[in-house]
Amino acid sequence: DVQLQASGGGLVQTGGSLRLSCAASGDIFSIKHMAWFHQAPGKEREFVAAISWILGRTDYGESVLGRFTISRDKTKNTSYLQMNSLKVEDTAVYYCNVGTGPYTDYWGQGTQVTVSS
Repeated sequence: DVQLQASGGGLVQTGGSLRLSCAASGDIFSIKHMAWFHQAPGKEREFVAAISWILGRTDYGESVLGRFTISRDKTKNTSYLQMNSLKVEDTAVYYCNVGTGPYTDYWGQGTQVTVSS
């Protein structure tokens, strides 16, 4: 199993920046990718960004493209989500996710991001 600890959320004004971190522990050698999702009140959980663990290939949701950057530090077993030019509509609980195979993934506890106008 993999355990995840997300951190870095908070309150920021429109146009501001935040960096989220997701530290993995446990069976880290099984990690294939790390990802971030967010879920706003009353809405479904939505894909934000993902990075492949070995090659570092990235993918982004359309709503964050050009504003958010996902990265990972393999020495720290941690992924990061740098969020710039934040908008009110980015307000959500952000969850980190780790995939260890085609049908197995793990979720962190979520961290709240609130963007005020």
